[in-house]
Amino acid sequence: MAMRAARLEAVGRMRVVALEPPAPARGEALIRVEACGICGTDRHIYRGEYAAALPLIPGHEFAGTVAAVGEGSRLTPGERVAVDPNIACGICAECRRGEPCLCPARMALGVDLDGGLAEFVVIPDGQAYPLPDGMPATWGALCEPLACCLRALDRAEIRPGTRVVVLGGGVIGQMLVRLATLAGATVVMVTRQAGRRALAERSGAAASYDPGLGDLVTAVAGAGGLCPGGADVVFECAGVVETFEQAIALARKGGTVVIVGVAPADAVARVRPFDLFAKELRLMGSYLNPLTHGRAVELAASGKLDLASLITGLVGLEETPALLESPPAPDTVKILVLP
Repeated sequence: MAMRAARLEAVGRMRVVALEPPAPARGEALIRVEACGICGTDRHIYRGEYAAALPLIPGHEFAGTVAAVGEGSRLTPGERVAVDPNIACGICAECRRGEPCLCPARMALGVDLDGGLAEFVVIPDGQAYPLPDGMPATWGALCEPLACCLRALDRAEIRPGTRVVVLGGGVIGQMLVRLATLAGATVVMVTRQAGRRALAERSGAAASYDPGLGDLVTAVAGAGGLCPGGADVVFECAGVVETFEQAIALARKGGTVVIVGVAPADAVARVRPFDLFAKELRLMGSYLNPLTHGRAVELAASGKLDLASLITGLVGLEETPALLESPPAPDTVKILVLP
C-alpha cells in the first residue's frame, strides 16, 4: 500500500507523491504521522538557503503513533510519541561534553533524512518520547520548537526579575515570551505584526512594540521604557540581519544576546566590535534542542503554556507545496500539517 508524502525534488520544486512506506530496521520504528509543523527552516530548505539532502521529505517537527517496529525495538505498536529529529553519534568529543547539537556526524530527520511531511516515517527508537495520555498530537509536534526554546532559556540564565526583550513574533518568539514569563522575567515583545503583539501580551508580555514606529532603542531602553539602560537578555528570534543588529543595540552593558532565529547561511550583519567590547556583551547562539526534548514533552503536557493558541492553521499534505512557496500570512504563528 502506497503512502502520500510531500517530496522536495529540487530547490523550489515540491510535489505530493505516492511512495512505498519505509520499513523499520533493527532498533527502528515506523511512525504514522498525525501532525507535522511547518518551520522557517523548511522554507529555507525549499529556497536552497539551508543545506539539505535532496530529494527529501522535509518536516522535523512531528508526532504520531507507532505503526510497526523493527527487531529489537523498545517501542510498542499503538504507542503515541513526539520525535526529536536530531540524531547524534553519542561518541564524539562534542557528544561526550553534553553538546550533541554540535556533533559533526549529526543527522536530522527532515533535513538529512526523510521527515514528517508524509503519512509514515521511520525513526530510530532513541528519538521517540512517549506522549502522556490525552495529550494532542498537535502539541506533540510543537515539542521540537519548545525544546529549542528551553535550550535558549537555559543559555540565557533567566531569573526572576530579569528584563527580557524578544525580537520576532513567530512561534519561537511566542514560546520564549511564555517561558521567560514563567521564570519570573519582565518581557517585551518586538514585532511588526499587530496580531502577534496582541498574542504576546495575552501570554504574559508586559509590553510590545512595532519596530516600524519610531526609534525602537529609545522606546524600549530609554528612560521611559520598560528596560531603561537596556535589557538584561535579548532573544533574536526572527533570523534576519535587522533584528540581529537591533539585539546588540537593545542589550544593556554587561547584557546577553542569544541568537535563536535561523538566518540564511549567506546573511551578513554590520556590527561594531567596539560595541561588544565596550558594553562587555555576551553574544551567543542557541542551536537546536540538545537534551531538552523530554522536558519539552513534560512542559507541554502540563498545560502551562497554552500551546493551542499558537496553532493558527491546520492543513493537509496537498497544501504543503503552496505553503512553502510563499511567506507566512500576516499574524501566522504555527501551521500544522495533518497527513
